[in-house]
Amino acid sequence: MVTIKDISKKCGVSPATVSKALNGYEDISPETIELVLQTAKELNYTPNAAARLLKTNRSHNIGVLFIDDSMSGLTHEYFSHILNSVKEEAEANGYDITFISNNIGKQKTSFLQHCRYRNCDGVVIANVDFQNEEVLELVKSEVPVVTIDYSFNNASSVNSDNLEGSYALTSYMLDHGHTKIAFIHGEHTLVTQKRISGYKAAMRDRGLEVPPEYIAEAIYHDVASVRKETAAMLDLPDPPTAILYPDDYAFMGGQAEILERGLSIPGDISVCGYDGVNLAKILDPKLTTWEQDTDALGRIAVNKLLDRIENPQTAIPEYVTIKGKLFEGETVKQL
Repeated sequence: MVTIKDISKKCGVSPATVSKALNGYEDISPETIELVLQTAKELNYTPNAAARLLKTNRSHNIGVLFIDDSMSGLTHEYFSHILNSVKEEAEANGYDITFISNNIGKQKTSFLQHCRYRNCDGVVIANVDFQNEEVLELVKSEVPVVTIDYSFNNASSVNSDNLEGSYALTSYMLDHGHTKIAFIHGEHTLVTQKRISGYKAAMRDRGLEVPPEYIAEAIYHDVASVRKETAAMLDLPDPPTAILYPDDYAFMGGQAEILERGLSIPGDISVCGYDGVNLAKILDPKLTTWEQDTDALGRIAVNKLLDRIENPQTAIPEYVTIKGKLFEGETVKQL
């Protein structure tokens, strides 16, 4: 294995100078830095992770805590885009990522213990039960964390503007003449609460009351539960003319129920999804939805975490809001 001493010998400089050049210090000449980097490349030098950990007290390894109750794993299109953005941004900054669980092999452990076992410099947390005791233990620990779509006082968070998204979708339907708008949302989380607030605010701003039966709870990314609630909506004595769905994928349950009844979209009923995944843009008709900026969510989450890791004395918790945009499909009829 090529070492710093090998590079030092070939370049005719001290090992300390080689170390400075490899680690980005600028108190040596540009010519020396270029020489060292070129020589390291020619010798196929690879830094020793264990040695770097001992010297810098950093593993350059970021943990990712992601729990998907729908069991779709990394095939979940919305979260897979966020996680890919996390991976790309981490790697661009010289960090690897490790998925955190509460198991090491076949041995039960906590999320915090797993982070310590893997020497994680910090953790990005997304799509979990943020009130879970093990999650709270991790957030309150010495390990730096950044959360996505949830906020704690002692950690930075990166959040989609869910209130804006549901407000904009509801307003879009209202602008198309709909006043009987129903909302099938996902299970109760902070994200859901914000979306319900946005929906109700848009209706209120147009002077409209929302009948209790026009709001129903299903499960995010779950076709069956959404289909069941769609059927209940359509069976109401005074059914809605438009329905907001919890996400683009779950909407397909609603679509199946609508079409099986011989109804058409948007001819008989108008619909909107949420997330703006690629699926929405290839459906026929194209689904009107709210497109979340998954690239920015992942990238900024990593940047905020690295700031906390690399500048622990000056980094302060921040609440960052990421804007989305309306994708105007073909599923909302003008009344």
